Amino acid sequence: MELLFCVFIAICMFMNLKNVIVICFQKNFLSIETIIMITYLYLSLLIGFGMIYLICIQSNLVVLTEAGNSLTGDYFDKLATSLYFSAVTLFSVGYGDIVPIGIGRLLAVMEALIGYILPAVFLARTVIGMDNSK
Repeated sequence: MELLFCVFIAICMFMNLKNVIVICFQKNFLSIETIIMITYLYLSLLIGFGMIYLICIQSNLVVLTEAGNSLTGDYFDKLATSLYFSAVTLFSVGYGDIVPIGIGRLLAVMEALIGYILPAVFLARTVIGMDNSK
């Protein structure tokens, strides 16, 4: 059942990514709509990957460790840690305080890759749009 939820979350994130890219490429470059759509995209990716990490943790899969130990605490502690790790992975290289292991490494690599590619795509789109408008 947990795998089904993870697949559903991944499909939702992919559909959101596809829709945002289509909408942003139809709008003027650097419009407020584009900035809002990119913000929503990043939030949905952050929350989506955080939920996948949390589902794995709740299913007793060790995907994240803190100081070499499995995550401890109640549900909300694990939720906060999953969202924190997701944000750090999406927006930066990471701090190293929480480390992915096992399948968590693959998830973290996919999230980091998306986090690095998106700014390049929208920057290239903006530069091309500005060049075409001249």
